[in-house]
Amino acid sequence: QAQLVESGGGLVHTGGSLRLTCAVSGHDFTLYAMGWFRQAPGEEREFVATVDWSGRVTEYADSVRGRFTISKDNGKNTMYLQMNKLKPEDSAVYYCNGDPRTFGTATWYRRGDFLGSWGQGTQVAVSS
Repeated sequence: QAQLVESGGGLVHTGGSLRLTCAVSGHDFTLYAMGWFRQAPGEEREFVATVDWSGRVTEYADSVRGRFTISKDNGKNTMYLQMNKLKPEDSAVYYCNGDPRTFGTATWYRRGDFLGSWGQGTQVAVSS
């Protein structure tokens, strides 16, 4: 069972930046597509960004495209989300997860099945 641990959240002002980290263990990270998701209070969890198994192909939600960058370091079993030009509407708990199938594309998340259980997430708060 893969273990997923998110970190890097915090409180920033509008326009600020944060870099989230997802550390993965118990799993051959190099073979799997991964992604970031978020959940605001009272809302359903939503897709933010994904990267294919190779780390070369990405996909973003319209709301974050051009501001967020997802990356995958296969050598470190770690995934990142660089978030720039943050807005109050980006405030949420951010989670990482992966495709349970090997060699997945960046659209894996549309199937709705995930590699591991959802972790604690990391809180991002953006003040106006």
